[in-house]
Amino acid sequence: MKFFLPLLAALALATPAVAACPNLGLKTKPAVFHTATGKHRYTLEVAASGEEQACGLMFRAEMPRDRGMIFPFTPPRDASFWMENTVLPLDLIFVGPNNRVLNVAANAVPYSRAFLRSKGPTAAVIELNAGEAARIGLKPGDRVKR
Repeated sequence: MKFFLPLLAALALATPAVAACPNLGLKTKPAVFHTATGKHRYTLEVAASGEEQACGLMFRAEMPRDRGMIFPFTPPRDASFWMENTVLPLDLIFVGPNNRVLNVAANAVPYSRAFLRSKGPTAAVIELNAGEAARIGLKPGDRVKR
């Protein structure tokens, strides 16, 4: 019982933030990464609004390997992300206006407040499970169809 009460209190405190985070039931779209190892397909949830982008994948405990989230930016701009309230370790892929990978922030640490920055104007940021970029051989210059 003494372990249950702190857990219940923690859940009660976290619930308003989770409930206020509009990151479930988002529209999806396909994306294909063209790397030296071939074509790799993912289904991405689209974080289109400012509120959806602010929440991103916060509070999510799991995500299938072939899924991710995309943050489109119009117009393209320098971008920086952090992992506060993000449970999952992620790979962040910064995509330029030419649909080429600018840079990859691999294995971003959950809950970290360290800024992960693009290396130039970014048209989209794609978040995948940590290790996916390495698994598919993704590197700067690779093409992304989104």
